[in-house]
Amino acid sequence: MNHLISITKSDGSKELFEERKLIESLRNAGGSERVIEEVIDHIGREMYDGMPTSEIYARAFKLLRAHSMPVAVRYSIRRALSELGPDGFPFEKYVARIFQSWGYETVVDQMLLGACVAHEVDVVAWNKDKLLMVEAKFHNELAMKSDLKVALYIKARFDDLRGNMFDYGGITRNLDEGWLITNTKFTDQAIHYSECNGVKLLGWNYPKKGNLHDIIEELRLHPFTCLISLSNVQKRDLLAKGVVLCVDILKNQQYLQEIGIKNNTEIIKEINEVCGIKEN
Repeated sequence: MNHLISITKSDGSKELFEERKLIESLRNAGGSERVIEEVIDHIGREMYDGMPTSEIYARAFKLLRAHSMPVAVRYSIRRALSELGPDGFPFEKYVARIFQSWGYETVVDQMLLGACVAHEVDVVAWNKDKLLMVEAKFHNELAMKSDLKVALYIKARFDDLRGNMFDYGGITRNLDEGWLITNTKFTDQAIHYSECNGVKLLGWNYPKKGNLHDIIEELRLHPFTCLISLSNVQKRDLLAKGVVLCVDILKNQQYLQEIGIKNNTEIIKEINEVCGIKEN
């Protein structure tokens, strides 16, 4: 493949195409070496200068789907997270589910008074040992990154919140940890500043191990928006009902009936395949 071909990112900027990034994303999705080689060869023959990344994704997704629907769906997870919109509230609920999986109790969308002013906190999580507060930074565009400016104002908010006491879980206490979580990536400056100042980060690419992609696979926290068997209208209707995860549908299949889906066999089968759940 010609490595001197430029591609157009979703924000309109251009960069040189890097084959290794595509190979890595296909491998992370579970694609076999044979399938990866086929996808790379196929896309390589169709590449042109300035080709949009969305077109590369669409072609790779189509090829993967022909071989394995679960692999195709896993390949689409990052984009599926960006469909938890257009506003960020479903993503806040998604972040809360991560902390619940770690054994925390959670609430979302809290207005809390710091030492000086009130702050809107996206997620509050607690257990008997820790009280955490989280900024859930949602981006519709995959190319958007949480930058140094975001890290700076989040750190300032957490500093002000640490000047007050809060009652969660029947314990009056100070804030122990402040988190910044995004569905996309962080800039290098944002990472360096946050590491230096004790702000916990979680994003698609950070940390190297235990990042958002790893957590989704390990804890089966697949957003239901990754499902191929649901239309965009059906996804919108489920979002309106507060559905966030594939397993939400599995545990309460009534959601599907409520939006007019009478035969859910294909959807349930896909969820089991995506989440690696063996059917009884």
